[in-house]
Amino acid sequence: MMKRLNLKSTCLLSVILLLNISSLWGQTTKEEMFATLEKTGSVYYAYPSDEIVAQTPVPKGYEPFYISHYGRHGSRYLISDDDYKWVLDLLEDANKANALTPLGIDAYNRLSKVWIEAEGHGGDLSPLGVRQQRGIAERMYKSFPQIFTDSVKLSARSTVIIRCVLSMDAFSERLKEFNPTLDITRESSNKYMKYLNYHTNEALDFRAKNGGIWREEYRKFEQSHTKPERLVNSLFSDSTYIVKKVNPFSLMWALYWIAGDMQNMETNVSFYDLFEKQELFDLWQCVNYRHYVCDATSAQNGGIMMGNAKPLLRNILDSANEVIHSNGKGGTFRFGHDGNLMPLAALLHLQNCYSSVADPAEFYKAWSDFKIVPMAGNVQIVFFRKKGSDDILVKFLLHENEITIPPIKSDILPYYHWKDVEAYYMSLLENK
Repeated sequence: MMKRLNLKSTCLLSVILLLNISSLWGQTTKEEMFATLEKTGSVYYAYPSDEIVAQTPVPKGYEPFYISHYGRHGSRYLISDDDYKWVLDLLEDANKANALTPLGIDAYNRLSKVWIEAEGHGGDLSPLGVRQQRGIAERMYKSFPQIFTDSVKLSARSTVIIRCVLSMDAFSERLKEFNPTLDITRESSNKYMKYLNYHTNEALDFRAKNGGIWREEYRKFEQSHTKPERLVNSLFSDSTYIVKKVNPFSLMWALYWIAGDMQNMETNVSFYDLFEKQELFDLWQCVNYRHYVCDATSAQNGGIMMGNAKPLLRNILDSANEVIHSNGKGGTFRFGHDGNLMPLAALLHLQNCYSSVADPAEFYKAWSDFKIVPMAGNVQIVFFRKKGSDDILVKFLLHENEITIPPIKSDILPYYHWKDVEAYYMSLLENK
């Protein structure tokens, strides 16, 4: 009778888990994007901490002893100061020439306000990015306190890009605020770039501007989805000025990026009112297209981008086994970029992160960048053991929510037997 009840409980938990995953990671719709325009920001979508749900109970007798993590840096400013400045300069010049509409003048004033914060910060981690990393570390500590005991050894490594280093620092400092005795080794070195930020020659050649069979089809897709006339005419009152000084295509894209990144800044300004929702949705589809083809698993690339994450997966397996074989505990924290997290999520075969479709119109339904690599997006693999048992269990978290690995079968979802997980991933690494 007890076995039946346990089986029923396990089945019920599995159903609840699958329903949670379906609601969080289900097919993206236009209605979803229209309802939350920030999602059209693509990889500029701020970390969705408000979407974190409660985790399922740990199987009886098991305790966490190790956590493996790969995280994208937290929220940042646009990559270059010039991404703001050339638009600001254009609007300033048009304003002096009396060539702006009232909306154009308003947009100019708003961007001037934004520039006060953004100037000199191109590519930098924003204050929100620091708060995101601190929040992730805090929730990790509180969810798995058994790992973070006195003097436990933890490893934190980042790519050499400063926003990643500062993300690592914010994360590590928050852990030490909870337990100052934690022994966290922090490193940022070219030595670790060979797995933290690796790209195969095959992937680089595929993406090359003068190569890649995908580029002509993409060019036509982008052309048909970028319609700047309405936007430009709403900002500029002088048609002659537009002809002589405005590149409508470039301006629309620049304003799109500025609008999308405002959610990552402290200045409380929005530019979404300059766009129609359909325009934002169309532009986002173009960006999502590029990410899907160049960093994920679209049919166009034949799955080659997963090769970029193989050295990282090897490091994940080796680091885990080192702790397992020592019968110790600890954590390995890695900080990198969206271009690393996308292929990792695909190679790990996290649910809804490795679909492969060929029709560009269907890309966003199968794969959505903002769901996989928001700012501070992260994958966590948590390891559990039971006294007197060699059967180690693991579970996977994507942005701190439990997620399944469909190719690996389990009788205790969302938990998996490590021996099954390791065997599956080793088979992927051995498959050249």
